[in-house]
Amino acid sequence: MKKIILLICIIGCILKGAAQNKTPNVLIFYVDDLRAELGCYGSPTAITPNIDKLATQGVKFNKAYVQQAICAPSRMSTLTGLRPQTLGIYSIFTPLRKVHKELVTMPQLFKENGYKTVSIGKVYHHSVDDKSSWTTHFPKEKNSYVKPENIALMERLKAEGVKPLKGPAFEDANVEDEAYKDGRAAKYAIETLHKLKEDKFLMFVGLSKPHLPFNAPKKYWDLYNKDNFKIPSREKPEGMYRLALSKWGELKGYHGIPKSGDLNDDLTRTLIHGYHASVSYIDAQVGKVMQTLEELDLRKNTMVIFMSDHGYKIGEYGAWCKHSNVEIDVRVPLIVSRETNYKKRKVGKTSNALVENVDIFPTLVDLCGLEGPESDGKSILPIINKPNTKGDKVATSVYARGDKIMGVTATDGVWRYTEWRDSKTQEVLSAELYEHKNSLLSFVNLSGQAKYRKVEDKMRRLLESEIPKDQGPFLQNDRPTKK
Repeated sequence: MKKIILLICIIGCILKGAAQNKTPNVLIFYVDDLRAELGCYGSPTAITPNIDKLATQGVKFNKAYVQQAICAPSRMSTLTGLRPQTLGIYSIFTPLRKVHKELVTMPQLFKENGYKTVSIGKVYHHSVDDKSSWTTHFPKEKNSYVKPENIALMERLKAEGVKPLKGPAFEDANVEDEAYKDGRAAKYAIETLHKLKEDKFLMFVGLSKPHLPFNAPKKYWDLYNKDNFKIPSREKPEGMYRLALSKWGELKGYHGIPKSGDLNDDLTRTLIHGYHASVSYIDAQVGKVMQTLEELDLRKNTMVIFMSDHGYKIGEYGAWCKHSNVEIDVRVPLIVSRETNYKKRKVGKTSNALVENVDIFPTLVDLCGLEGPESDGKSILPIINKPNTKGDKVATSVYARGDKIMGVTATDGVWRYTEWRDSKTQEVLSAELYEHKNSLLSFVNLSGQAKYRKVEDKMRRLLESEIPKDQGPFLQNDRPTKK
């Protein structure tokens, strides 16, 4: 009998070990326009219990950065592990595969290695990208309005030939979650998880909010009191380069938004309210999908990543949206929860290591034991496993102003240094130096001040070690972004 019991124990240990060594699944929540406006990041206003719970089960990165603060290039960078200057695509106009048919992308590599690859909602900016690399593909849906008066408005604007055709910048219909597209994205994710529970998978759940328009069910608006939101300072940094901030035409294109000048306080508060409602809305969708992982007993073998394609301004500097090199636009939330022992983590870990979205692809290659393509990023798996591990010395981003001027920027986690260069000659037209030790915002350009010369020299060397001026012109394979 003792021998039988011993044999059963040995077999049990072998099976347990095999289960632990099983190639993990990967689930990525890829959110649009989300800055670190979350409870777990210290937001005094955001109500995000489900994302906060995920942070207690993994590693929250305080210093995560994107490679460009605009949807298409940022997402291409994540899915290829290559920076925009490697891809030569800096605007939203060109699909990846129109230019680069030869590159091996994340879904392509995982599919070739036996994974079911799933794209739900907005993953690439262009739904046509990489279609053959997804075994299941739910394309992103267009923005929708539910209120009858807004539906009628859209029909009228269309009949009048208004272009671009955009309705109101926000809506708060008293409807269920699935009336809007992110609720449907969660529904598709849940249905697909049930179908794939016996397979290994790489799943992206692309959540479109809090991208404009801020359309979310009324119950999420009701979580907040509009009057409690503070109006951000409209002050612009002293000495800032004239093209450092965009003219935020993305917001001004929406019906009812003034075409020029600052927004008044009432409209500002309404939009901030809408942004928060949209964040709480996507938080609820994350909760539904995570609950399904638990119910299907998939959580123990699924790495979960929560990330954003770039940050966002909701009135700071008197500006809106992204489209810049400033800290609040290029810093993003990033939470990574390992598939093993997550239940034992009563309190999540925090890492202040510098990491970048371009690191995600090589990290997953490392995690899953695959042989991946060359990458501009590096695996951050050692940091995920030991959050106190130091990261890189610098994180860089770029932003083009037309085809003649390129902004290149670097941070060491405290200081941000930016050069605005002639795209062809690399001549430095202007420079900026900002301190961000205690805030996402900074209001004085310290570049050129004698007191900060050593800091600026250090940051210049860090920037030019990653984006050297002698590299030649910045290649552009797509249409230039407008100034």
